[in-house]
Amino acid sequence: MIRLVIVDDHRLVREAWKLLLSRDERIEVIAVCESGEQAVSTAAESKPDVMMMDITMEPMNGVEATRAIREFNTTIKIIGVSVHSDLAHVNAIMSAGANAYVTKNSSSEEMIHAINQVMEGKTYICREIPGYDVAS
Repeated sequence: MIRLVIVDDHRLVREAWKLLLSRDERIEVIAVCESGEQAVSTAAESKPDVMMMDITMEPMNGVEATRAIREFNTTIKIIGVSVHSDLAHVNAIMSAGANAYVTKNSSSEEMIHAINQVMEGKTYICREIPGYDVAS
């Protein structure tokens, strides 16, 4: 069972992802967080397998939260999630230590694929990001 934490500052987004991803028998949503600060403390306390990390949050954004988590845990898989499909956002979260990037336009099937890819130790960038080189 993959222990998943969903981090997003919009309640509807958190609830939708939880509903959609809980349908997969391999995934257990163990927590939802509404802020970067909450994500950092949940990562330390719950030690999930995967965190879906919204990038644009206040006051601590997903990039900062990812960087903070990486200071004490390098094994949690972090998937950056954003409405943005530009390379600046992808590069920011990936350089902070994320394992994948998926836009909010992606389907639940693509998110599940990304979760499975990072659990296998791979890097995943969603199809909506043109020209991103995973090796970069």
